Amino acid sequence: MAEFLCLSPPHPALSRWRRLKSTALGVRLQSVEARLTESEREKATMDAFQISAVLLTLSALFSYINARYVKLPTTIGLMVIALIASLGLLLAGLLVPGIKPWAVDLLEQIDFDQTVLHGMLSFLLFAGALYVNLDDLMEQRWVIGILATVGVFMSTFIIGGLSYLVFYLLGLELRLIDCLLFGALISPTDPIAVLGILKTTQTPKSLETKIAGESLFNDGVGVVIFLVLLKIAAGGDNVSTAYVLGLFAQEALGGATLGFCSGWLAYVMLKRLDNYQVEILITLSLVTGGYALAEALHLSAPIAVVIAGLFIGNHGRRFAMSDKTREHLDTFWELVDEILNAVLFVLIGLEILVLTVYGRELLAAMLLIPLVLLARFVSVGGPIAILRRCRTFSPHAVKILTWGGLRGGISVALALSLPPSPAREVILTVTYAVVVFSIVVQGLTIGRLVARATAA
Repeated sequence: MAEFLCLSPPHPALSRWRRLKSTALGVRLQSVEARLTESEREKATMDAFQISAVLLTLSALFSYINARYVKLPTTIGLMVIALIASLGLLLAGLLVPGIKPWAVDLLEQIDFDQTVLHGMLSFLLFAGALYVNLDDLMEQRWVIGILATVGVFMSTFIIGGLSYLVFYLLGLELRLIDCLLFGALISPTDPIAVLGILKTTQTPKSLETKIAGESLFNDGVGVVIFLVLLKIAAGGDNVSTAYVLGLFAQEALGGATLGFCSGWLAYVMLKRLDNYQVEILITLSLVTGGYALAEALHLSAPIAVVIAGLFIGNHGRRFAMSDKTREHLDTFWELVDEILNAVLFVLIGLEILVLTVYGRELLAAMLLIPLVLLARFVSVGGPIAILRRCRTFSPHAVKILTWGGLRGGISVALALSLPPSPAREVILTVTYAVVVFSIVVQGLTIGRLVARATAA
């Protein structure tokens, strides 16, 4: 019987019935699967919408509290209020167990490094570059270029060496390459934070141009150094001097070329019409399309967007726009800048909810904050001491450049992009502490330092 069941062919009618049943079942399963997939897509979309709604609502609420009661500079005030709210949630979580998991789950759904590096950064860099005077920038090009390259290199290795010593003394087992990665991600000043704070100070024009120009370009250099060190840390055995130089040429020069070409193309289109709605749409496409194309071609997207922003902000505004278009363009990009800045600094403040902080990591952070400032002082003061032989600098320029070199969301995003490891958690904690100190303490006191320096 068993042999018959296994080997005898089924009746033709039975075979047809089985085929029909299988087909019908397959169609039903595909229909159910399609409905499930559609439901999952809808849920994901709703989640993204809900997350955006929460962040925008918190940004609006915190902005109101800051403007009405706290009265700090907007970016600093938002981050401070978000930090206080986060600490309040942590304390409330001790009394109501469900509160902290909900907040942490919400934040974990946000890919911070993707949101900042591949989302907000393009808009914020373009908005910042749009208002930088190209003539002033070209006048300071050698200072800016040296600080954005040599200065970042020096700072990376100084911080890497000092942090390796601190971690070793505290019994935190980090490799030297991990410490150099920390140096690379914390060395570049953050253009978003720097430009936001410069709006609130009365910095001398030449010095303001140096600080703004350095912050716009050194993050591109810092990211390239970070990528090279990350490849070495991952065991890359083909990282040679030629590879590093080639990568820098590809990223920096390629990004600058793409930014110039895309900016010129947008300029030509802007010059041939007078319709502010379409012209603003062209600048939006320049930012998003240019950034995406640079990433696809493995070029420096930040540098590409900065160059395009400088081109449109100077040549485009002067020769390709009517007064009406210029007014609407300025209003639009100022609003984009303010809204995204608000959301970003709220995110930075809330990010403490997902950090795992232990005693040794916190002590390391406290020790490294002054050492990071020392590295900044040396990496800025050294090149300027040499350049003083052929150029003049404002009084106390080194002090202002050191204290005004703020770190921000880009450093946190790069730390979060590191592959999971014990070293990542240590680096993330220290990075977050340096960023918070930089924005709150340095940001609140840089105005007084500038006032004293210019009055002296």
